[in-house]
Amino acid sequence: MNLLLTASTVFALLTLYFFFSMTRHAKRRRPVRATRSLAGGTASAFAGGASIMLAFSYYGYDRLVDEQYVGRIQFSQSAPEQYVARLMVENEQDQMYELLGNEWQMDARVVTWKPPATLLGLDPIFRLDRLSGRYAEIIDERSKVRSVHSLSEPVTMDVWQFARKYPKLMPGVDAHYGTATYLPMADDAIFELTMTRTGLIARPVNEAATNAVGQWGQ
Repeated sequence: MNLLLTASTVFALLTLYFFFSMTRHAKRRRPVRATRSLAGGTASAFAGGASIMLAFSYYGYDRLVDEQYVGRIQFSQSAPEQYVARLMVENEQDQMYELLGNEWQMDARVVTWKPPATLLGLDPIFRLDRLSGRYAEIIDERSKVRSVHSLSEPVTMDVWQFARKYPKLMPGVDAHYGTATYLPMADDAIFELTMTRTGLIARPVNEAATNAVGQWGQ
């Protein structure tokens, strides 16, 4: 993180240097040198902007080291094919969501690093993205009401979104959806959520969840 902030500062100073250099050469009517300064300033500004975006995203996402505990989710049935999910994420306030169907699915955004970004020594980062209800039967998926909830607030500077939209401009960033986990919903079922480098894992915690998984698909 400190390295990213340092790089952002250095590139910002370089951008200012090239800007003043371009202005000086332009006043002295040196178009070639002014053009070179403009090119250098543009490159520095782009690199600085990328460093700032990486720094903000690295701070806003959770670091992913091996298998990491995320939290728990508990379900309470309120009607047939209708549940209230209580999401208990570590170090955050519990959130309640209404889900329709008989299965639940959670997605996460994952950012890993490739050369040359690996030279920065950054850990992979992730953010929970959405929680949705599912139906076991395809015909129900097509015809019945669906439910989906966002689990993260939109941010202006998001390296995941930028890398997905402009992959050629972020060659060292691999932005993808972690393997989504989906399991059955049942009254009073509790699942533990962990995150790995490939995606989310959900494990039953209590008897209600264990029985639901055991009877799933039968």
